[in-house]
Amino acid sequence: MTSQRRVAVTGVGLVTPVGNDVATTWDALLAGRSGGAPITLFDASGFSTHIAAEVKGFRPTLVDDRKLLKFANRSHRFALEAAEQAMRDAGIRPTAEDAARWGCAVGTGMMTAEYDDLAQTHAHCGMSGELDPVGLLDDGPANDPLVFCRGQAAEGLALLTRRFGIHGYATSVHTACASGGQAFGTALKLIRRGRVDRVLAGGFDSMISPIGISGFCLLSALSADNSTPQRASRPFDATRNGFLLGEGAGFVVLEEWEMARARGARIYAELAGDGNSLSSYRITDSPPDGDGPIQAMHQALGDAGATPADIDYINAHGTSTPMNDRSESAAIRAVFGADVARVAVSSTKSTMGHLIAAAGAVEGVVCALAIARGEIPINANYRDPDPDCDLNLVVDAPRRQRVRMTMSNSFGFGGSNSCIVMRHPEEVDGRDGAGAAR
Repeated sequence: MTSQRRVAVTGVGLVTPVGNDVATTWDALLAGRSGGAPITLFDASGFSTHIAAEVKGFRPTLVDDRKLLKFANRSHRFALEAAEQAMRDAGIRPTAEDAARWGCAVGTGMMTAEYDDLAQTHAHCGMSGELDPVGLLDDGPANDPLVFCRGQAAEGLALLTRRFGIHGYATSVHTACASGGQAFGTALKLIRRGRVDRVLAGGFDSMISPIGISGFCLLSALSADNSTPQRASRPFDATRNGFLLGEGAGFVVLEEWEMARARGARIYAELAGDGNSLSSYRITDSPPDGDGPIQAMHQALGDAGATPADIDYINAHGTSTPMNDRSESAAIRAVFGADVARVAVSSTKSTMGHLIAAAGAVEGVVCALAIARGEIPINANYRDPDPDCDLNLVVDAPRRQRVRMTMSNSFGFGGSNSCIVMRHPEEVDGRDGAGAAR
């Protein structure tokens, strides 16, 4: 019986509301420095919430292919930049000889058509209250092939595979807030099954638009603490009242373990386990007892060949909504039992906000960095304990310790639950220390 192929994380890249690269983002997470601020992308003064965690001062510095960028919307540009960071960090990219042995798995957002294009078409063809089909004949966005291309659900995936010359398996995942985590899990299975040897995996999203803000406001999901945007996201705090909408992208390069070692790659962590479930409870809420998340967490541990005693850090989904944080806390207590007082927990949404489809991918990168650097970022803005969220939260200052294994939770609207587990390179069976993260 052949042993299961292991999967190494060898490159990481981030574009987030607190930094346009890995180093800047990591420093902000350790400091608990929030990306929350008044919305600048449009006039949000008419909404109950007019704050968000925007990516700030962004311009593509690593990708200057104008022919490619003209097909890219805002979130696609985040993806291209973060993916390029990851490729350069890994020190490898597809070649003509091995392009078919590379895959691409990405978590993508639900917003396709850009709001400005929709608004222009509405003004031209729909101001009477009904669509004027004749008006579409000379409407700008309706007759622009680039608008059509940018609005395709698979366009981000297409841009990434074209940019890097990936010719193997390619897929995009949209399961709301679970998308990025499930993309990582898909990549893990592709390499394990021998379908490919390397995968560019990640997630990207940007819903900071009148449509995105209005939808979440109607669901009462967003914090309306407009006067204190930097403290609006406070996961597990008794006064939490909704999340801070964010945007960005996170990517990793994943490689079959022995191939990564053979080329002397730096290995941040092993992507060791993946678990998924579906909560048939409510479209917008996790079940109070944490049932679906419990299943996903148990599956991920089992897939990694791990027990609760092996996990040192949980990057919680931790959205800062009353129901989610209570449900996730119940799930963690149920899964970890006596270990719940030992395992460190933080939600980095407390600083970055909720990046929706990109959240699981960005937080997966955070877990790899926690292992590689021996640091656990803080759960910012926590002041008032909630007895229903009695966890070992990392507050006030980051914890510096050896992190053997991490768990990252992502629970999406619609009930999709994703959990991924990562392992320190030195914890991998048969390791001799070579190739461990520096």
